[in-house]
Amino acid sequence: MILHYYLARRFLWSFLGVAIVLAVLMALIDLVDELNDYPDLPFIKVLGVVALKMPEANYEVLPLVMILASVALFLRLSRSSELVVLRASGRSAMRGLAAPVAVALGIGLLGLAMGNPIVAATAKRYHDLVNTLDGRGSSVLAIASEGLWLRQGGADGQTVIYAARASSDLEVLYEPNFVDFAPDGKPLRRISATAARLGTGEWNLSEVKIWDLSKGVNSEATAKQLASLSIPSELTRDRIVDSFGKPMYVQIWDLPKFIAQLERAGFSARRYAIWYQTQLASPVFLVALVLISAAFTMGHARGRNTGLSVLTAVLLGFGLHYIRNFAMILGENGQLPILLAAWAPPVASLLLATGILLHLEDG
Repeated sequence: MILHYYLARRFLWSFLGVAIVLAVLMALIDLVDELNDYPDLPFIKVLGVVALKMPEANYEVLPLVMILASVALFLRLSRSSELVVLRASGRSAMRGLAAPVAVALGIGLLGLAMGNPIVAATAKRYHDLVNTLDGRGSSVLAIASEGLWLRQGGADGQTVIYAARASSDLEVLYEPNFVDFAPDGKPLRRISATAARLGTGEWNLSEVKIWDLSKGVNSEATAKQLASLSIPSELTRDRIVDSFGKPMYVQIWDLPKFIAQLERAGFSARRYAIWYQTQLASPVFLVALVLISAAFTMGHARGRNTGLSVLTAVLLGFGLHYIRNFAMILGENGQLPILLAAWAPPVASLLLATGILLHLEDG
């Protein structure tokens, strides 16, 4: 028990050291980039932008941190001959991996349970703040159980759009309602239609009814019906898709409900389902990276090429990481089933690492 506690503590300190170094380097690089992008913004606000971006950046490089921390730990243990003493005491080196594996699994579960919601909140806030600083206008999309809500805005006021459902390509809204508001927030008119198709710079509505919501006007008595109507809009399909945001913008606990709402509204939730399953499988992948690193670096330091072993471990870890991302892309495109795309790479990596370890340690 004391040995496991010692190894777990060494691995945790190694992980924290690598994570802090990488976090500082990424923060400095992001600070320079943001200063170049927003030279007129006060420095304190630039620091705020960088602070919002850092959780997402650190979350994305977590596999890299795990690889480097594992390599650093096992190299130190090998060079200090602690692994030789461990084997000489009659313990298998495989048993010595239990503590680092447990720490890696704990880090993965902690990142999933607590880190993911923090990343979701800060990444969404960073995205909205950058859009505001870049002057891209205000367009917000929300999915609810009753349908789709969209807002488009400009100098003349805001328009809130509600639709019962939409086409999968987001170009047609069914049973939409457009409500125009003045800059002071007062309602101006309501427009109902059977369908609204997004064209170039406009919404094309069919079978339209218009109500005047101005004060002192009988809205129903003055309502007009038209066969078609065009409403100017700065929205594009890409901007609407961007309003959905990345799957990372939705915390892991809300993803199942969000996926169900998307499917009820008529949208494809495949990339969100892939992201959800991939996040659930991430602790398994982190454990696999620890085992891969151990397989090539926990041998005795003498009589082997340490540099080549480290390079092999790092490259193999990176290779498995990119295979995992490639499987995610295939899953998002529908070329692989969701569960297969999300779980096959981590499980295969774990089995590969275990096989290499058994071969190198026990022959």
